[in-house]
Amino acid sequence: MTNHSAQNQKPFAEKMTDILNYSALNLAMAIGYRTGLFDVMDTFDTPQTMQVIADRAGLNRRYIKEWLGVMVTGQIVEISRDEGGQNRYYLPKHHGDLVARRAGNSNLGVYTQEIPLLTACAMEAVIEGFSTGEGVSYDRYPQFQAFMSQLADAKHRQVLVDRFLPAVDGGRLIADLRAGIRVCDLGCGTGFVLTLMAGAFPDSRFVGIDMSREAIETARREASRQQLTNLEFVAADAATLKKNSELKASFDYVTAFDAIHDQTRPLAALEGVHHILVPGGRFSMVDIAARTNLEDNLDHPMGPFLYTVSLMHCLPVGLADGGSGLGMMWGQEKAVEMLKAAGFAKVQVLEIPEDPFNLHFLCFK
Repeated sequence: MTNHSAQNQKPFAEKMTDILNYSALNLAMAIGYRTGLFDVMDTFDTPQTMQVIADRAGLNRRYIKEWLGVMVTGQIVEISRDEGGQNRYYLPKHHGDLVARRAGNSNLGVYTQEIPLLTACAMEAVIEGFSTGEGVSYDRYPQFQAFMSQLADAKHRQVLVDRFLPAVDGGRLIADLRAGIRVCDLGCGTGFVLTLMAGAFPDSRFVGIDMSREAIETARREASRQQLTNLEFVAADAATLKKNSELKASFDYVTAFDAIHDQTRPLAALEGVHHILVPGGRFSMVDIAARTNLEDNLDHPMGPFLYTVSLMHCLPVGLADGGSGLGMMWGQEKAVEMLKAAGFAKVQVLEIPEDPFNLHFLCFK
C-alpha cells in the first residue's frame, strides 16, 4: 500500500504543478484579453519588439514585459531574437483564432475572465458560506453579471433571430412570431433578447420579467430609446407567477436563457411558466449541457471549470434567502424531472449547433 502511494506521488505532484501554472496563466490571459493585448498582437504577421507592442497597445512597457514573461513560458506567445540581439514576440495565428476577439463563436479567451471576476466578487463570502450554509446575495456580483450579460448579448446577436428561433418546433414558431403571438422572457435582465425579438417581429407582443428592478429600468430605457412599442418589462419574482391569476394562460411562447438554475425556488418558477402559458404553448429553456450525477460528468471537457463557476456563483445565489441551491450543474436528468413535475408532459432535449455549453429543453403545454 505504501509502495502504491509512492508510485502515485510523482504524477500528482506534476498535476499540482500544472494546476498552479495554468491557474496563473488563466489570470494573466484574462488581463491580456481585457486590455486588448491579444488583439494587438493578433494584428502582427511577424514577430515584434516589446516597444512596438507597447506603442500599438498604448500600454506601459514594463507591465507588458512581465505579462509577456507569463505568455512565453506558458507557450501562448512565441519568442525569438533578431540580428540585433533584441527579443521579438509573436502570437501564432492559430492561437489568435481562439483568444482574439475576432474569433467569434470560437473565442475561448473571453472565458478566462470568469474565475478572476468571481474571485474578486465573492470568494470571501463563499468561504464564509462553507461554515454558515448561507447563500450570497445576487447584488454581490455586479461586475460578473455585467460580464455575463455582455457575453450572452453577443451570442444572441449572432444567432437568436437568424438561427435559434427558426429552428424551434420545426419552423412553426417563426411563422407564429411573424403572424403575431404573445411572448415572455423569464429572467430577462436588461432585456437584450426581447429587444432583438421585438424589433424582428413587430406583430408580436413581448414581456420581460426579472426580479431586479435596476435591470428592468435599464431595459425600459433601452426599449424607449429604440421606440419599440410592442415590448414591456415587469419587475417580479418568477416563483410568484403561478399565484398571478391575471397572467394565467396569457403567453404563447416563453423563454428562459440560463436563468432557471439560479432561481432560489426553481420548481416554483417552472410551475409559473406552465401557469402563464396557453394550452399548446411552447417553453424554450436553454440551460447548461451536463448530467445530473457527478460520475456521469467525469469526461466532461470543462467539468472543473463549470463546477467552479457554479460553486462561486450559481449555488450561493440559489441558496440566498433560504433557497434550494440548485447549482448550474443540475444536469439534464434533473431538469427533465423538474419540468415534468411542473406540468410539462412533453419535453424535448435538443443540442444547440455551435453552442457546446448549453442544451435546449423545448417543452409543450
